[in-house]
Amino acid sequence: LGDPYKILGVQKSATLQDIRKAYKQLAKEWHPDKNNDPAAENRFVEINQAYELLTDPERRKHFDTFGVAVEEGSQFRKKQDYSQFRRFDPLDELFSTQAGGFKFKFQDRDITLFHKLSITTRAYENKLVPKSYRVPHLIMFYSDWCFACLQVEPIWRRVIEELEPIGFGIATVHAENEQLLARKIGIHSLPCLVVLMDGKASVYKETLYSVQKIVEFVRNKFPYKLVQPILDDNVNAFLNGWVDNRVRALIFERQESVRLRYLISPSPFLFVQLNSPNTENIQKKFKVPLDFETLLLFNENVNRPVASLSMSDIPIKTMQDIINSNKYLVLPRLSSQGMFDALCPPEWARPRKRLCVVLVSEDTPYHDEPRQALREFAQEAPYSTERVRFTYIFQEKQTEFVSALANGEGSPAEPVLHVVIIWRRDANHIKYEWLPHTWNGAKSQEWNETRDRLESTLQRLLHASEALSCEAVIKELIDEHAQGIMSKILSKLLQTADFFKDNITRDQLLPLLSILATILFIIAGGYILSYIVRMEEENIKKQQYTNGQNFNGIAFNINKKKTAMPQIRLLHELRAETYNGMVRMLKPGCRTIVVLVDSQSKNKLLSDFHRIVWPYRKNKTLMFGHVSLERGLDWYKCLLTLSLPEPRDLNINPRNCIGTVLSLNGHRRYFCMYHAKHPECIKGKASKRMVKMTKHFSNTVDGTDGAFMGFDTSDSDDTETSDLEQGSRLLDDASVNDKYTNVVFQGDLLDGLPNWLDRLFEGTTHRYYINYWPDFASK
Repeated sequence: LGDPYKILGVQKSATLQDIRKAYKQLAKEWHPDKNNDPAAENRFVEINQAYELLTDPERRKHFDTFGVAVEEGSQFRKKQDYSQFRRFDPLDELFSTQAGGFKFKFQDRDITLFHKLSITTRAYENKLVPKSYRVPHLIMFYSDWCFACLQVEPIWRRVIEELEPIGFGIATVHAENEQLLARKIGIHSLPCLVVLMDGKASVYKETLYSVQKIVEFVRNKFPYKLVQPILDDNVNAFLNGWVDNRVRALIFERQESVRLRYLISPSPFLFVQLNSPNTENIQKKFKVPLDFETLLLFNENVNRPVASLSMSDIPIKTMQDIINSNKYLVLPRLSSQGMFDALCPPEWARPRKRLCVVLVSEDTPYHDEPRQALREFAQEAPYSTERVRFTYIFQEKQTEFVSALANGEGSPAEPVLHVVIIWRRDANHIKYEWLPHTWNGAKSQEWNETRDRLESTLQRLLHASEALSCEAVIKELIDEHAQGIMSKILSKLLQTADFFKDNITRDQLLPLLSILATILFIIAGGYILSYIVRMEEENIKKQQYTNGQNFNGIAFNINKKKTAMPQIRLLHELRAETYNGMVRMLKPGCRTIVVLVDSQSKNKLLSDFHRIVWPYRKNKTLMFGHVSLERGLDWYKCLLTLSLPEPRDLNINPRNCIGTVLSLNGHRRYFCMYHAKHPECIKGKASKRMVKMTKHFSNTVDGTDGAFMGFDTSDSDDTETSDLEQGSRLLDDASVNDKYTNVVFQGDLLDGLPNWLDRLFEGTTHRYYINYWPDFASK
C-alpha cells in the first residue's frame, strides 16, 4: 500500500468527515460494478485499505509518525472477493446498508440514537419553529416498538453525517409520547421524516432507504431559484445589487447543481459552473482556477472581491468564518432593527465606547456622492470595526428615529446630509452628538475641513473620559426589507399550493374536485332561488298596488277589509340598542327625527310619517325613526323634565303623546318638537302667536285647554313668559276632552308635519336645550 492520503486525495490534516467524503466519492467511481476498467477492482481494494487505515486512530498515528502503513503485529486484510456486489439480494438491501465500507447488521442496531436526539412538543414549538427561519431542521418521528425504525437507523446516521455538518439541525420525536404534535404535523406512519423550514413542516412520504432521495427532497424544499446560475451577461447586474444592503458571493464549481451548504448560507449566492463556455469571461476576469472550488465575496467594489477562497473541497467551518468576517458592506445602511443591533450593539458601562457614525440621507441618486465620500473615509480610517462603525440611514424610511435625534440641543434644523455620532447605552437609550456642518462630499470646497473635524471628533469621543452631549430615547427601526401585503398574499398562496401538492394524492384529487363542485353548485342554486323569491315578492306587491286603492301612501285591497302595511325601510326604531348610534354619537350637523307611537296607532302613524319624510330620504344628515311609548315613555318624560327651566313633576298621559315628532340634535344637545296642538305648530306667526295663545290657554275658565302642554294654569299673570318656559312644559296631567271643538283625531295628528319640517330646516323652530341626553332604559 502506498500513501493512503494520496490514494484518497486528502491532506494529512483532513478530518474524519473529509476522509469519509473522499472515500464515498472514490468508491462510487471505482466500484467494480460501475467501472469497466480492468484495474478498477485493484483500485477499489486500495481505496478500502486506505480508508480502513485512516479511520483507525492508532494505525493512522503510527503511519504519520513512522511513514509505515503496517503496524507491528498487524497485517492488512486480504484481498476481498467482490463477486457479491454482482448479485442483488433484496433481503440484504432491506436489512443492511453499505456505508463507509461497513455493513450495519440488524443485530448491531438499537434505538439509542433516536432517544439521544429526542425533543418534546414544547421544545419543538418554542425553540425549533423560531429557529427554523434561520436554520432548517430534519426531524425523525419514531417509537420504541417500531421494527421499521430499527431498519432505517443506519440511513438516519448517514443523513446526519451528510447534512448536520453543513448547518442542518437534527432532532427526533417520540410519536407515542408526543401524539398531539404528530397529529398536528400529519404523521402518516412510523418512521417518518419531516423537514422544518421557515416555520413550515413538510412530511417526506417516500421510503427512507435512500439517502440520495432524502437529500433531493430537502433540496426541493428550498425556495425556487434561491441560488441561480450566472453567465457572463448577468454577473454585473448581480454584483451591482449591493444596494439591498447585502454582500454578494460567487461560487465556482465543476458540478451542474449547487450544493446544499450554499443554499442555507445567509449571503446571496450566484452559482457559476466551471468549464462552461458561457462563463469564460467571469473566470478570466477574477482569475479563477479551473481545478478548485472557489468562493468570492464582494462588497461595494464589484471589480475586486473583498475575500476569496480556492480549495478542492471548501470546509464548512472555513466558509462560515469567511462569510461572518465579511458579511457587512463598507458603509452599510441601518435598514432594520436587527441591522442596528448588529452594527451598533448596546453596551453599558464598558471602559471603551463603541461609536456609530451615521450619515442622514435620502433615497435619491443626488446623495450618492456624500455617501461615497463617507465610504472612502471609512476605508481610510485607522479605526477598527469594534470601535467605530460607519453607516448611513434614509430619513424618509426611518422618520421616528431621525426625529428623536433631531430634537436635542445643538441639533441641525434640517438633519439631511448631516453626520451624527451615536453611542448606545442600552436598547432604547442613546447618547449622540451632531457634527456642526453639512457633509457635502469630497468635491465640495469644505471637504478637507469637514473631514478633519470628523476625525478630531472621533478621537475625542473615543476617550473614556469624554461624554457625548445629547441623550434620546429611540424606538425600534422599521424593517425596510419586510414583505408587502401583495407579497405576503402571494407567499400564502404558494404555501397553500405546496400544501395541497404535498398532502393530496391523485386518488384524493377527484373526491376533492367533486366536493368543490358540489359546494359551488349549492351556492349557485341558493342564489338563483333567492333571486326567484325576490322577483315573486316584487310581482305580488305590484299586483296589490294595482288592484287596490292608494290612500295616503297605504295600499288598501278592495276585496279585503284588512289594511296592507307597506314595507317601510326608511324608519329605524329608537330603543336601548340603537340609542347611542341614533342620538348620542351623531356627527355634527346631523339630526334624528322620530315619531312617538303606541301599539294601537303604530301602523297608521308610521305609514303617514313614512310618506311625509320620504322626499328627504337622500339627505345624508337626516335619520328617521320611531319610538314606542311602551318602551320610551320614561325616557320622554325625563327629556321633557330636562328642558324645563325649573324642575317639576310631570304627569304624562301616553295617549296625548302619540303623534309627537322630535328632531334630536345629538351633538349640540337640543331638540325641536312637533305636536298637532302645540302653539308653534298652529298656523300663524310662530313666536308671537305662541305667546298669545299660551296666555289664552292659561286664562280659560277651567284651565284645561293648555294642560296638554304641561303649563301651570292655576296662577297666570299678564307678563310675557319666555318661549323656553312656555314650550317646554309638555303633555302634563290631562287629556283633551271631547266636549271642546278643537279635538284632534288620530288620522289628523301629522297633518301639520310638512309645514313644521319646512320651518325646521329653515331654522325657525324653537330649540329646547338640555345638559345631557338621558339614558334609554331597556325593558
